[in-house]
Amino acid sequence: MIKFEWKGVFPAVTTKFNADEELDFDAFDININAQLEAGVDGLILGGSLGEASVLTEDEKFSLLKHTLELVDGKVPVLLNIAEQSTKAAVNIAKKAYEYGADGLMLLPPLRYSADEEETLAYFGAVAESTPLPIMIYNNPVDYKIEVTLDMFERLTAYENIQAVKESTRNVMNVTRMINRFGNRFKILTGVDPIATESIIMGADGWVAGLVDAFPKETVAIYRLIKAGRVNEAIAIHRWFLPVLELDIHAKLVQYIKLAEVATGIGTEKTRAPRLALHGAEREKVLHIINSALANRPTLPEGSWGRLEAVTA
Repeated sequence: MIKFEWKGVFPAVTTKFNADEELDFDAFDININAQLEAGVDGLILGGSLGEASVLTEDEKFSLLKHTLELVDGKVPVLLNIAEQSTKAAVNIAKKAYEYGADGLMLLPPLRYSADEEETLAYFGAVAESTPLPIMIYNNPVDYKIEVTLDMFERLTAYENIQAVKESTRNVMNVTRMINRFGNRFKILTGVDPIATESIIMGADGWVAGLVDAFPKETVAIYRLIKAGRVNEAIAIHRWFLPVLELDIHAKLVQYIKLAEVATGIGTEKTRAPRLALHGAEREKVLHIINSALANRPTLPEGSWGRLEAVTA
């Protein structure tokens, strides 16, 4: 089984498009290189921020192949599985392994509101189809299916289901998972505005969104907390919070891409039906971003920067 450490900052990277809505690998590379320079610990492709719902399967694997070549083993590269059928999810898992992905992030079935038994069967089928390590994406707010503690108890039967992206928006669930399972499942917080609190309470990592525009600040918060320098992390978090709250809006893709443009490491283009922001909404988001940039903090020395990832 492929192994890496489920800890640190894992950006849910955005997918870059050109004016014709085709993949823009040049713009993509600029952002990925900024993430690596900041010292992120892994990358996740094809998530919600990556506009998975409008990518073809071929495009997802083009992104995976390209990213693996670009990263060249510096950090693990994970592919998100967001499918409607078990058969399709299993197919994606098998192909991801063949292409060389390091791991998978796995959503419950989409569109159909699967019950507990159906959801567990879906996860189990994917886990049994691949040796890749898997992180369950638990986001009942947006995807309407909650993976409960009792369900995680049954998922302990699958050795390669190793982590959870905790996006229930309830910080208490970090403690609940630790109390019940100890170290069995690594916990990666998945909601930017409460990530600082979640890491302080014991989350192992952060699947981050605004890291796409502010990679150094995101890495700094994580590293400072893990180094016991919590007050310094909190100070950055307080500056960052108005921007982090852009992560919990229905238009998070447009908002975060606009922030990427403001920090010089991204493009604004999305794929329809998502449209560019305009009018008062655009001005409101720009005000939040520009206010943060006008007061951008000086980060403590050593709180960000490239570290060689440990992979085996």
